[in-house]
Amino acid sequence: MKPNVTRLSVLALATMLVGCASNDHKRADGGTPSSAAARFNLDLGIAYLQQGNLALAKDKLERALAEDPRDANIHSAMAMLEDRLGHAEAADKYFRTALRMAPQMPDISNNYAIYLCRNGRTAEGVARFLVVANNALYATPEAAFTNAAVCLRGANKLDEAVANFQKALSIRPNHVEAVYQLADLELSRGRSAAARTVIDTFTNSFVNVTPELLLVGVRAARATNDRVGEARYSRRLRMDFPASEEARSLAPAGTAPSTTRNPD
Repeated sequence: MKPNVTRLSVLALATMLVGCASNDHKRADGGTPSSAAARFNLDLGIAYLQQGNLALAKDKLERALAEDPRDANIHSAMAMLEDRLGHAEAADKYFRTALRMAPQMPDISNNYAIYLCRNGRTAEGVARFLVVANNALYATPEAAFTNAAVCLRGANKLDEAVANFQKALSIRPNHVEAVYQLADLELSRGRSAAARTVIDTFTNSFVNVTPELLLVGVRAARATNDRVGEARYSRRLRMDFPASEEARSLAPAGTAPSTTRNPD
């Protein structure tokens, strides 16, 4: 059974877009940029893949690959497509080809790590994430540490997951995804006070909160019997994100809160 790494899989396409758009599509062999036709079809293929139109994505990426078979970004995109199609062996083959062509491109390595974690290969995926996080060429090491932590959480290696979320936040304290994930993890472990500390520290210092994070704040305050904190987070969630699913999940103002909530 694959680990529960839903949020990791949601991040996968965004990460792939960064990898495929980097370096102006230059090939790893040091040659000239890939043809305009290959670039065009690669961009279209990624867009269709992001939209979930796998048939059109397959058509465009296969054209791009035929037009420039030496572009590592195209092989990486093909790997993501094959993964979405459920063809694990083909996806792994494309990823390995991309990495042979461009071993110094951390975005491709990060994409492969996401694939490994989503397919239950936790140790390999985490090891690759940590290599990416320590690569000076990678612009967002906090994202790699966060992804490693999500992978570890999916494999129920919770102490290691916490350590990697904390590494991400030591690099970028306003990394809201790591804040949400760490607080949610602590709350799921029954460590409500630790979850509150994570959320309160963030919301008191930064403005880029999300409805998911505020809902975790509501749950953590409720778990610690802090009705004032619960009301504060509920009010902010209703005011800042009135149309969100999280706001709609709250009990109507002035009524007793529901004791059942499964936001995961």
